[in-house]
Amino acid sequence: MNIPSKPTRVLATAAVAVSMTACVNQPISAGAASVPAATVPATAVAAPGIPDTPAGKQLAWLLDALASPPVPEAEIGKHFASDFLKGTPAKVINQVLTSFKGMRLEKVTTSREDALIALATEGEWRHEISLSVDTAGLINGLLFRAPAPKSWAELDERLKKAAPQAGFLAAEVAKNGNCRPVHAIARDRKRPLGSIFKLYVLGTVAQRIKAGAFSWDTELTITPELKSLPSGELQDRPDGSKVTVMEAAKLMISISDNTATDLLIHKVGRKAVERTMRAWGATDKRNFPLLKTRELFVLKGADYPRHAKRYLSLSTAKKRDYLEKVVAEVPLTRVKAWTKPRELDTIEYFASPSDICRAQAQLIKMDDKQVDKAMSVPASALGLDPKQWPTVWYKGGSEPGVHDQSFLARTSAGKTYVVTSMAVNPKAAFDDGKLGAELTALARGAFPLADGS
Repeated sequence: MNIPSKPTRVLATAAVAVSMTACVNQPISAGAASVPAATVPATAVAAPGIPDTPAGKQLAWLLDALASPPVPEAEIGKHFASDFLKGTPAKVINQVLTSFKGMRLEKVTTSREDALIALATEGEWRHEISLSVDTAGLINGLLFRAPAPKSWAELDERLKKAAPQAGFLAAEVAKNGNCRPVHAIARDRKRPLGSIFKLYVLGTVAQRIKAGAFSWDTELTITPELKSLPSGELQDRPDGSKVTVMEAAKLMISISDNTATDLLIHKVGRKAVERTMRAWGATDKRNFPLLKTRELFVLKGADYPRHAKRYLSLSTAKKRDYLEKVVAEVPLTRVKAWTKPRELDTIEYFASPSDICRAQAQLIKMDDKQVDKAMSVPASALGLDPKQWPTVWYKGGSEPGVHDQSFLARTSAGKTYVVTSMAVNPKAAFDDGKLGAELTALARGAFPLADGS
């Protein structure tokens, strides 16, 4: 849900590594690396020094630039290819450099004349730098990402360091839709979901369409009372604008559009989504009544804690009445962003890693092409080999103190796995960019570990 609205860490997402590229093909919300790690031959570099190659020279410059960004635009123009700069201007490059200020080289792990991979550290975080150059020696591909774990023990240790409270599940999805755990940490502990609850909205929409209630082409009308706050873009469209159910579903999943979510909840009905949640195992009583995103914003951000306290004091039936008669009348202009964890155990959406796996399994069991379009991301977004993993789905969720990620991936042999990480800190907000990159790296390592590949 990305609550509250705040600037996205440049070229970082809650689900993918931080990347810069001249060829943007939408990996969740950042560009895919033009030279991902898997494409660089594993030519080991014995010494930790930088190789005397065109790629090595640009790595030396990059590390120097990371010491004291921002870098003058003219200097950036001397080091990056023009095609790269068309898609990623100097201003954006400087924002990325600033995000990784102070990064130090640990060692170069693979190298050739025009590309290399290096390990570097930034405080407590480790990163892989994948860099490539064109025939003129200018950077035409650059990727920063956390390295994938090589074992379950390493994954467990890194997750423990990443968050004070964490849950994890890597499971194979059987043909009957059951999740068979391969590796887990507190897999049945209910934790706040953030925007992962939108899986249940998508499932309800798909069920109602299958039942003939409406179609993916049905138009929804954006009205003031159905507008929410970012993340998303539909809140900025004029009142009375139309959007199809399919467009709303794709925006709800791909950019976690909150207004799209509320439009779809309004279309199918709040109680219909609640029925889906119960049927799919998300039975925590705190989920009912299911909050629209706008309602959550008001309860947590408008005249806080007045509305929150009143709402939490009521029975479920009276909560529904309070949402319709009081919360619905509060203008969004009264909502103030919060930057510290707030009501994480009371006003949120709740499920466990096991519950989330069941939701992903139910969605893929539908075998609905439109659901697949809404959920799919390129395998390169996660860093998997698209030939080995042709299908990859993703949904994440976050607010201050919450950062969750759930991936589904299917092998070319037809095996399906779900990997979910849930991170909670009730005392402080996470650095979403760094934690997001770390959780994505854990998922990238978990899929081949689960598959035994």
